[in-house]
Amino acid sequence: MPEPSTAAAAPESGTGATSPRSLAEALRARDDAALSALLHSRPDLLNPVPGDVTQLATRAGTRASVVRALERLDRFTLQTAEALAVAPDPCPYPVLEGLLTGGEDERARAALPRALGTLRDQALVWGDEDRLRLVRTARELLAPSAQRPSPTGLGPTVAEATAGMSPTRVQEIVAAAGLPATHDPVSAVTALTSLFTDQERMSALLDEAPAEAHQVLGRLVWGPPYGEVTPNPAPPVRWLRDRGLLLPATARTVVLPREVALHLRGGLAHRDTAPVAPPVPAHREHRPQLVDANAAGQALAALATVEELVKSWEHAGPPVLRAGGLSVRDLKRAAAVLDTTEASAAFWIELAYAAGLLAGDGEADERYAPTPAFDDWRELPPAERWSVLAAAWLPATRTAGLVGEQDAKGRTLSALGPELDRSAAPEVRRRVLELLADLPEGGSPDTEAVLARLAWERPVRTASDLRARLAGWALTEAEVLGVTGRGALSGPGRALLEHRDPAPLLAPLLPEPVDHVLLQADLTAVAPGPLRRPLGDTLAVLADVESKGGATVYRFTPGSVRRALDAGHAAADLHAFLKEHSRTPVPQPLAYLIDDVARRHGHLRVGAASSYVRCDDDAMLGEILADKRSAGLGLRRLAPTVLAARAEPTALLEGLRAMGYAPAAESGTGDVLVARADAHRAPARSAPVPVPDGAPVPDATLLGAAVRAIRAGDLAATAVRKDPGPAAGVPGELPRTSAAETLATVQAAALTGSAVWIGYVNADGAASQRVIAPVRVEGGFVTGYDHTADEVRTYALHRVTGVAELADDHL
Repeated sequence: MPEPSTAAAAPESGTGATSPRSLAEALRARDDAALSALLHSRPDLLNPVPGDVTQLATRAGTRASVVRALERLDRFTLQTAEALAVAPDPCPYPVLEGLLTGGEDERARAALPRALGTLRDQALVWGDEDRLRLVRTARELLAPSAQRPSPTGLGPTVAEATAGMSPTRVQEIVAAAGLPATHDPVSAVTALTSLFTDQERMSALLDEAPAEAHQVLGRLVWGPPYGEVTPNPAPPVRWLRDRGLLLPATARTVVLPREVALHLRGGLAHRDTAPVAPPVPAHREHRPQLVDANAAGQALAALATVEELVKSWEHAGPPVLRAGGLSVRDLKRAAAVLDTTEASAAFWIELAYAAGLLAGDGEADERYAPTPAFDDWRELPPAERWSVLAAAWLPATRTAGLVGEQDAKGRTLSALGPELDRSAAPEVRRRVLELLADLPEGGSPDTEAVLARLAWERPVRTASDLRARLAGWALTEAEVLGVTGRGALSGPGRALLEHRDPAPLLAPLLPEPVDHVLLQADLTAVAPGPLRRPLGDTLAVLADVESKGGATVYRFTPGSVRRALDAGHAAADLHAFLKEHSRTPVPQPLAYLIDDVARRHGHLRVGAASSYVRCDDDAMLGEILADKRSAGLGLRRLAPTVLAARAEPTALLEGLRAMGYAPAAESGTGDVLVARADAHRAPARSAPVPVPDGAPVPDATLLGAAVRAIRAGDLAATAVRKDPGPAAGVPGELPRTSAAETLATVQAAALTGSAVWIGYVNADGAASQRVIAPVRVEGGFVTGYDHTADEVRTYALHRVTGVAELADDHL
């Protein structure tokens, strides 16, 4: 056996002579750096900060904390823990090595010290190489039982499987196995276990088994180890059962004992071990310049998509469902506006929400609307706008990929709904980008290789396949957002991953905004690049977007021209605008279209009576009254040039336009009413805060303070005190002395310069133990040097529960 590494072999006691007798002793022997590393990797142990090492060890062995620690182990480290769970307790290093390598797997042998070191660092394993111990809670979680088979596929030991079996039946099995009878069941079980763990005798016994019996064993050997039997089993099963090679689990099931399975497996705890992480090679190679250019194009499209989405909600945003979120119908409408799928629309909606660009307006009839941050965002340069989106995407826990699925109660998950947070999403997203960053520049991996690597790194969570789905969504979202290009990590994406500002890298890759379009005779305009804001905003009102891409195509229609006229633009203004911003002459058909719509625009006027129609041409009003399509508007003639209507002005306008007329709204003074809707904004609100995956990772300051507090508590708890008599209570507990005794003891200590041990309860009711050297006692307070905190402190005497003198030379 090769010499184990220091992490695997060094005793935790620090002496090298004896193994620590408890996890607390093993933790106490660690230096501050190792203790800090444990608290960093298992931050749940800090809530609240343990009072001493004993409390830390107790908390590290709780079920919830151990489950979380096991979830964060890679596959081989978890397999090592699983092997320890079925090994003898304590387990010598060579035994563990045999369970994982079978004496032949050199890769597993080389990887075992690292895996064991990780388990030690996580406080899941303690003891030296001769007495390795798995934390009891971890053993209970990983050891096999009838209700929860072991991941190794092994069953219970002979001793566990025969517990409760009648002594007569045990003796019958011993006799059938060719062993001498014993005087008690315990020695009989010991003899049977010795037989099954003896290679030569076990091989001789199996050589006598019929061929069908070997087939039965072969079906159970790698698990599950349980099988059903009839009241009158077949001869091969009866042969195995009579000799204890199969033991009864229930009235209708038998189990293969662990010792028998290990013999058949050649001593291996797992059929297959995974000591080395699956590689993630470059599946395709691209020029880095091509990757960055492709990613920049995606980034530009992402900016346009988010802006178009949020602007479409600034006049009449979709309502907020009573339970929160967006209705399916409104999601479909958003997808139609963006000309994309509903899944893609959900991603862009969630991204804008995560960036704080839209939110509910907080009104009684709540609707989604842009926030003031959207206006600030639009004024930023394109590269900085993209940085805002990317910085919101990477740490977000809201998962757009879940939209449309059902929760545990059968309710459909909606976009912007309250049930989309998945705390594992940021970690998976970042890990996917890290795997891409490890490839050569321009290299893109195969998706299956990425998923296999993630499954190896976190095998416990793979069972629900959520981690794999999160990884798939991360790859897709990174591509459409422009973090990657052609599947490879882009330069700006690498900067984002490294916590650097990606804007300076992205800015040179984006085209400069243009101030012109190319008008064409087919009533379209081609924008050869992103348009500057005033030009883009005006053109979006005057024309409809027909297609997007490297060049955006706009189409002019009677409806789009009327929209511009409703917004207050005169025909002459539109002609001047097009002439100024077109690199080609204004086509005659477009000029005719604008003049024709403008000629009819405002010929009819609609106001509030409830509403009315006014027109100088009484013949046209008569034509409208005679039209059957106007019946629903409730029209009647008030004067030769005025019609009154029961319909609201907005409905009247839409009804007349549906009949082919081009009415214009007018104000109470008779002026044409500009129908430009005011952009609605939600109140300023912060972006949603990501939901953390368990306790937050502590920073160096908190770790240092926590380690000092634990050491201080440990010093106070383990300080040797003089025997003060029965008033001290139980050793190790807070002392109990009267107020007079407390005052007298601390005054004497202040005079002699000695240290005392006190129990103290602070204003919050938290009890602690301190070792102090009093220097002044006055006004109901004692001031002294606190050895546990390594600073001078003052304590209120009425909060001191008791005091005891320290034994000599025990500071």
